[in-house]
Amino acid sequence: MIEITAKLIRDQSAVFLCGEVVECLITFTNPTLPEHRISQSNCDILENLAWATVQIHCYCNSTIQERGGSSVPVDAPSSIVKNVSGSTSLDASNQLKGEVLKSTEPKILFCDLRLSPGEMRQFMFRETLSVNTPPTYRGVMVKYYYKITVATQRVGSTVQALHIPIRVLPLPPVNCSDEAVTLNDESNEDLAPNNPFLEKKKAPSKIEYALHYLQNITARRRPNFYLISNKRGKVGRFCLFKPIYKLGEDIVGTLDFSCGTVRCVQLSVTLQCEEIVRKRATESTSDAPIGRITNFTKHHEVCLGLLQTQMILPIPLYVSPTFQTDLVDVRWRLHFQFVTSTNDELNMEIDRDTLEWHAPTDISIETMIWNLPVTLYPTAPVQIPQASGLYTLNIK
Repeated sequence: MIEITAKLIRDQSAVFLCGEVVECLITFTNPTLPEHRISQSNCDILENLAWATVQIHCYCNSTIQERGGSSVPVDAPSSIVKNVSGSTSLDASNQLKGEVLKSTEPKILFCDLRLSPGEMRQFMFRETLSVNTPPTYRGVMVKYYYKITVATQRVGSTVQALHIPIRVLPLPPVNCSDEAVTLNDESNEDLAPNNPFLEKKKAPSKIEYALHYLQNITARRRPNFYLISNKRGKVGRFCLFKPIYKLGEDIVGTLDFSCGTVRCVQLSVTLQCEEIVRKRATESTSDAPIGRITNFTKHHEVCLGLLQTQMILPIPLYVSPTFQTDLVDVRWRLHFQFVTSTNDELNMEIDRDTLEWHAPTDISIETMIWNLPVTLYPTAPVQIPQASGLYTLNIK
């Protein structure tokens, strides 16, 4: 038996940005069996593998729910299926559910490996993720996920594979004309005196530019005010401090009811993800796109008698940020529900004798719905706690 173990070099997190380098240490070991050493010769107990390759696969698993209730699989667009045919570990990659959307070129670790009892061989795998691949996403109708596939084979046996899952986040779209892209060190470089004994600093990589842009664009506070009203009058005013957020941040907003003419009895705000399947992917005759709504964090409050209040919605770290592909468009929004009333019994007048306010047992209400789009960006991978772990496969 040969034991294969794989471990990512980045111990704290198995999360990567598109364009980052993935490093994985792969170990092949022949476990020591003392009883075999006594009864057999060295030639008989050597374990042999014909070959082994490593590559990264991006899988797409998508189904569309028809009106009749049956699920119809949606093939990945042929324009983005690359580097699939001709790879030695293709048979191993097909063991997982879904179609291979994209894969890196297979790297051959060895050919004809022989290990004696207790012997161990280690290999380092390094690969750069493509920038033009979709992020990891587990939606209702569309799923994208990544696996590092270590494929190997004995002579005369089937191909066996060890799959190491990784999470991939999209690279923030950097606008070169934006002042947020300029690094602080570059602005003072021309003013600093030249020192011939100091080495010149290397130009920042694309990942460093993207992380710097991400930090600056999500730190900007640009308050936006929205006047909330219905056919009966003004309900209040909502303030959202910024429209762009990172994963793991809190969406903070304030509500001012002092300017309203219609009483708001209660409100709820829900962070929702819109999963919209594009029409050309569904090949549907209907003009309306097929979509699903998924609810995440929620804020609910009874606000009768309040002049001001606030809402705080934490953004989970495990969700996928805003992105779009040829197959699906993922968006985020704040879903508001305002319960209003014009009942005269809600005048909040206190009884002078008992100094108490008696709430009415029955009031007429109206529910108003409002959706406010927001943009979610990825965060730095080191800020997402996701242990990589050790993955093992035994070849018998």
